[in-house]
Amino acid sequence: MTLTDRALAQKIYLYLAALFITSLVVSNLIFQKFFYWYPMDVSVFGIRLFELSVGILPYPITFLITDLISEIYGQKRANQVVVAGIFASFFSIGILLLAGLVPAMASSPIDDVTFTRVFSLSPLAVLASMIAYLFAQFIDIRIYHFWKNLTQGNHLWLRNNFSTFASQIIDSTTVIVLLCFFGVLPWNLFWGLVVSSVLFKVLIAAIDTPFLYLFVGLFRKRFSLAVGEEIHFD
Repeated sequence: MTLTDRALAQKIYLYLAALFITSLVVSNLIFQKFFYWYPMDVSVFGIRLFELSVGILPYPITFLITDLISEIYGQKRANQVVVAGIFASFFSIGILLLAGLVPAMASSPIDDVTFTRVFSLSPLAVLASMIAYLFAQFIDIRIYHFWKNLTQGNHLWLRNNFSTFASQIIDSTTVIVLLCFFGVLPWNLFWGLVVSSVLFKVLIAAIDTPFLYLFVGLFRKRFSLAVGEEIHFD
């Protein structure tokens, strides 16, 4: 690989990491708003499909990016992005908590009550989300590379979907278990929320497979990579 290609590959990796961290941080800031999407008249354990937090919307992007980084840059680089995302999330939460402690001026267009209502964070909810995210992302990366090694770099759709499906089930189940355990959510909503969340995430994961093929194809063409070959900076 030429120095020019190496520099370009590093720059793209930086941009992908930035998109990943931005998606993760934003999902933690907007999770208190809920939306509905009713493609069919179906309810599961008392929860209609789909009633979800808007914080779920950026999450499929994070798994698409980690799968893309895993495919092109390898497991080590993907794990580094996950750790950076955790750090950025806690840092942003710390800034929000600090901002909430500072009193607003009388002439401020956003007063303390409004700010607190929009950005107030449940420490237990945030902790549950971060623990679930950490487990899910590392498992996603590990399963992805298991299937990549097993298939010798072939069948991209298989490792993309199997890794994402498994990690999304773990993510949804873990966060809802923790929220119910700490009393943030009632246990009677547990199964409905888990099934609704998992089905939505699995649907989005299936939709993102063509995009992964597109991006991987562009990388392989630009950097002349063989099937299963990775770019390493070390």
